[in-house]
Amino acid sequence: MSSGWRDIYIGALICTILVGAVCYGLEKRKVLPLPPGPRPVPIIGNIQGIDLKAPWLTYTEWGKQYGDIVYSHLFGQHIIVINSEKVAIELLEKRSYNYSDRPELPTNDLLGFGFNTILMRYGARWRRQRRIFHQAFRAEAALSYRSMQQQKAQQLIHNMLDTPEEFVNHLRVFSSSMIMSASYDYDTKHDDPLVALIGMTLELAVQELRPEVAAVFIAFPSLLRLPAWFPGMSIKKKAIQSREWVREWMNDPFQRVLKRMAEGTAQSCMVSDALRRIDGKDTSGEISMIKECAATAFGAASETTDSVLQVFILAMVLFPEVQVKAQTLIDAVVGASRLPTFEDRSSLQYIDAILRETLRWHPILPLSVTHASVDSDVYEGYYIPKGAVIMPNVWAMSQNEQKYPNPSKFSPERFLNADDNLNDDTVDMAFGFGRRICVGRHFADASVWIAMSGLLAMFTFSKRIGTDGEAIDFEPQWFSGIATHPLPFPCSITPRLRKVDI
Repeated sequence: MSSGWRDIYIGALICTILVGAVCYGLEKRKVLPLPPGPRPVPIIGNIQGIDLKAPWLTYTEWGKQYGDIVYSHLFGQHIIVINSEKVAIELLEKRSYNYSDRPELPTNDLLGFGFNTILMRYGARWRRQRRIFHQAFRAEAALSYRSMQQQKAQQLIHNMLDTPEEFVNHLRVFSSSMIMSASYDYDTKHDDPLVALIGMTLELAVQELRPEVAAVFIAFPSLLRLPAWFPGMSIKKKAIQSREWVREWMNDPFQRVLKRMAEGTAQSCMVSDALRRIDGKDTSGEISMIKECAATAFGAASETTDSVLQVFILAMVLFPEVQVKAQTLIDAVVGASRLPTFEDRSSLQYIDAILRETLRWHPILPLSVTHASVDSDVYEGYYIPKGAVIMPNVWAMSQNEQKYPNPSKFSPERFLNADDNLNDDTVDMAFGFGRRICVGRHFADASVWIAMSGLLAMFTFSKRIGTDGEAIDFEPQWFSGIATHPLPFPCSITPRLRKVDI
């Protein structure tokens, strides 16, 4: 056989082997089913029947019918809903190499959130930003903020004493001031225009960044070329305003830090510390990375801390027996002449149990933040396609009746052993999974704990009394989006008899 024919023969053999391998792979895919799920409607998929205001409720019902891992699709986008902690740990943590990506959502860039570390695709840029976050908010670094956190908690209580009816605004100022101080050494004021600006931006974002909205633009990218006046394209009008707000949000507080550093008056904070580490050398856009990280931190922490504390107060109103038990403990440990401090935390484990139950009872990120599969995978005999959107249904996990009996009841005792010490359930699902777990969770945990303990020490939260002298009953209503929080509810906030100098 001549060398020419030999080359052709070898080439044909290689092609045959490759085609066979591909066919084997296709055949293997054919015998591996997708996870079970509802029957889709042609073209549009499974959008029919989904509660678009609270899709996690629909996904939880699907879980009862189809199991812990459910398949659906929306305009051709594969969606895998995870309804149990077990599956979330198996995939998002033990196989984090394949599930640490985020979906490519065109709405992120449209609204100006392409910089956001939380929403960013997994890769080199994300790892560099994550490193900046880790340096500022890892467990050891978070300890350095405690003095500031106690001071901000005292300011919150002072504001609540002055105008208790404005408690929602006071919680928002507290949450914003915590992260602004940690990120920018910025002292947030009442009715601060920067806080108001970011609040408006986030309120818009949590409504428009939902995967259900993005799926439409993924399936029909040409829609993004339509003008803002075109029917159904109001998102483009909102996007113009959002991008302008985001630019102010990113630049204004950052420029203040630069100015103070130039004047020699800058205090330690996330931005100034990170800038000092690079010593003025903007290596491959490091300064932009720092600016983006600080903006991400502000947006994430202010929204989540505020919402958790609103849920906490709602729970105290609806479950007064929990409040009485906590206040009795605080009075016994702390006395009536001061507020709880972090040094008291080991003796106030019931407050930690209340914090954990707050995160479980009504998680503020009921669908966490979506992941995406880097490559196709197989789990328990089910095929998971490459690029599938992975939705961890934290709501279903938190309402798991086997783990949390009578889940609608607010019961901190779930997190205590027989000796009244905390058990091992730290409700980590509230902070995300795997490599995408919230890096600021230690800072957030301390912020919420010091606020909760102080509020319980100083106030009693109860149902408002009506003109007939009876307590006003109400059914909680919720703002829905990526994040949730209670809508305004009738609440009476009464100072307790304590001799504390605020």
